Amino acid sequence: MKFIKSIISIALFSIAFIGYAQKKEVTITTHQLTSNIYMLEGQGGNIGISIGDDGVLMIDSQFAPLTPKILAAIKTLSDKPIAYLANTHHHGDHTGGNENIAKLQTPIIAHDNVYKRIKDNPKQNDASLPVITFNDKLSLYINGEQVLIFHVDNAHTNGDAMLYFTKSNVLHTGDTFFNARYPYIDLNSGGSINGYINAVKSALILIDDDTKIIPGHGNLSNKAEYTTFLNMMETLKSTIETEISQGKTEDKVAANSALTKTYDDLDYGCCFISSEKIRRTFYKGLKE
Repeated sequence: MKFIKSIISIALFSIAFIGYAQKKEVTITTHQLTSNIYMLEGQGGNIGISIGDDGVLMIDSQFAPLTPKILAAIKTLSDKPIAYLANTHHHGDHTGGNENIAKLQTPIIAHDNVYKRIKDNPKQNDASLPVITFNDKLSLYINGEQVLIFHVDNAHTNGDAMLYFTKSNVLHTGDTFFNARYPYIDLNSGGSINGYINAVKSALILIDDDTKIIPGHGNLSNKAEYTTFLNMMETLKSTIETEISQGKTEDKVAANSALTKTYDDLDYGCCFISSEKIRRTFYKGLKE
């Protein structure tokens, strides 16, 4: 049953993004962070790019139909091949283009659980699978620096990885950060409230005020904004825990917009996760 719920949640998540993409022409926007690190915005999770003599390191692949546009954007930055593609987790808006990139003879790196999730997903075939997986962490030495790739437990999913460029001082958080919006916490894929909060805390210990952060979704960010996001998460946790301790039902909590008003007023419910959805997610996650 848990597996079926996971497949349904992934499908709905992808359909929501694809439906939005069909309503407008998608443009790939390139943001330069350092002399050789870039962020690409398109439709789906933000892509990280490292260029240099060793080739291109690509982080996440968005949706398959966008691959030609993404490759064209990368081509303006480097004429080197894509040496590696790293996935931050298994959701289709981050792995949908995996098969297309793999056809370029590019090995895919991801956490062990990402392999399992993609392998078990009937909508993705083996060509989308990572060929290098890890349990806890690994180091990739590319383009003159060490890139730390490390797993955070049961956060957005059970297969989340962050990537930290040690010389460039750039962090790609994957979906353990939705900048200035409510996050999607995939409870059916091993995500959890406490795990998500702990993931953010572990990242904040690693970085400093000068770190440039590529969030899973939203604008390019920094430590101050990531700290604000953490405060939001901890505030909602405390607020919903109080409601649960008072015997409130999920429907009552979901209907009570006053619980999230501070962040609703900042338009945190702008996007995929509405204020009602985030109240339900926190209730379910904390109730368990």
